[in-house]
Amino acid sequence: MDEELFFKKLNSLCTSKEIFCFLGSLEVMSDTMASGALHRISEIEVDDSGLKNPEGVLENEIFRALCFQFEFESSKLSNTGLLNALQALVRLRIDPQSTLVASLLSEGEERLSKGQLSAENLCALGESLLELESPSYATLEKIMNHMQKKDIEKWNAREMVLVYKMLQVIVREGKKHYQDLLNRMNNVTLTIVSQLSPKFTSIILNSLVILDQTQAVPLVTALCKHSVKHVPYFMGDELVDILDAFLYFGYHQQIFREALETYVPKSIFTMHPQTVSKVMQYCCQKRILSKPIFDAVAESFISDGDRLTTDQIAGYIVPFGILNYLPPSASSLFRKLETVLHARLRQFQPRTLLNLLHSCVLIQRYPVNFLPKIFSPYFLQRLQAQPPGLDRIATSQLIHLFLTVTLECPFYEGPKLLPKYQVKGFLMPSSSLDVHLLKRVKTGLLHLLKKRMYFASEVSTPYFYVVDIEIKLDEEGFVLPAAQCEEVHRRIALCVDGQYRFCLNSHNPLGEEAMKQRHLQLLGYEVVQV
Repeated sequence: MDEELFFKKLNSLCTSKEIFCFLGSLEVMSDTMASGALHRISEIEVDDSGLKNPEGVLENEIFRALCFQFEFESSKLSNTGLLNALQALVRLRIDPQSTLVASLLSEGEERLSKGQLSAENLCALGESLLELESPSYATLEKIMNHMQKKDIEKWNAREMVLVYKMLQVIVREGKKHYQDLLNRMNNVTLTIVSQLSPKFTSIILNSLVILDQTQAVPLVTALCKHSVKHVPYFMGDELVDILDAFLYFGYHQQIFREALETYVPKSIFTMHPQTVSKVMQYCCQKRILSKPIFDAVAESFISDGDRLTTDQIAGYIVPFGILNYLPPSASSLFRKLETVLHARLRQFQPRTLLNLLHSCVLIQRYPVNFLPKIFSPYFLQRLQAQPPGLDRIATSQLIHLFLTVTLECPFYEGPKLLPKYQVKGFLMPSSSLDVHLLKRVKTGLLHLLKKRMYFASEVSTPYFYVVDIEIKLDEEGFVLPAAQCEEVHRRIALCVDGQYRFCLNSHNPLGEEAMKQRHLQLLGYEVVQV
């Protein structure tokens, strides 16, 4: 039968049973046709959970006959027939240790060593190796050494993607870096970005992250821009890789945010929770307060919060606190969270639980029923034992919780943070202080007050906070020297709030800054934002 007619008929069949009937009607076929049939069967019968109908495929007489011929006539096969058959059998989860797969692999490696494989053949062999649980890194390196000699400009998009994937595996194993090859690949890939599918776009961006290609700025920028139009079409894991790449390379584009704001609210109830968590992480790290996304995530949590893992629960909720946002459904959202916490409190790792409860107090949702656990010596010991231990971030969160119950929850009568954990003078993250704005404010105050002695900067308070600038007034409103402690009637705290203390392109302060200003007011300061 003519090969073109064969493949046209083959691709029109939708079940392995139909394919076996079709093959049974033929008296003879080429190895390319036979391997193509195996490939088509693997497309139909294999999904994410594996082979759907093992008995119907593996026990079929025609399938077994084909496998017998491939095993014992491997040396007579064409390169295409050999490597397509190997790919199909690996996808069909045939035991890699079986004589069938071992025979085909051995023949492929022998032809590789003799330099008999084209770029297409090399990629097919590499793809089969990547699908094995324990690929031969030595063979992958041999493939890469041959690929380096090929004309990269003649590779198609699929071949380019497979080489990136092979390089990922080789570099992860600490093998040769292949940076010269990567530089050439990056330059050529830049010319075909517009042709890349959603899947290929996410794979290449993920590879650039793993291969640490921070110098490939033109390619990264082009891929990120290209990914915008694919947002509705990415699979869950593909969108996760795209967001990871945006975070890794520090890329942000308003049009990408708008694409997410269109896609997420419409798809929230069908999205995988891990994908939703990654979207929230992206918003959080980029300080993007997207009300359409956050409102949709809140509704999703109210509906499906019971089904989430503890890490996913934190992934959904923590960004609300960090970005200081209460959705319209806030009462239902936190009622649901409290129900989930009561049912599954013991399942949370210490760090995850601390992050979660800390985010709640940032937006004035007080988890007083769970604070005794947080302040217990046993919990604190567990927190110290869990890497990274009781670091500066965890210490700050504990002190925030302690300050909250002290200043905002006078009705709380449970245990509080032990004195040895109350570290004095903890600061906001240094990156949040706009030193250039602070310098300009100091210059303005000096011009206004005439002398530097009338204001102090970076002043520690009895309750751990550090005030950017403090001004003291007497009862009549006259400014007092900063060092004077008597006859102080009013204290003014100037909060020098640069852009990094607010959500991106917004006047909405971040959760920690809002809490600090709230607490300073409770401590008797008049808070002025600059």
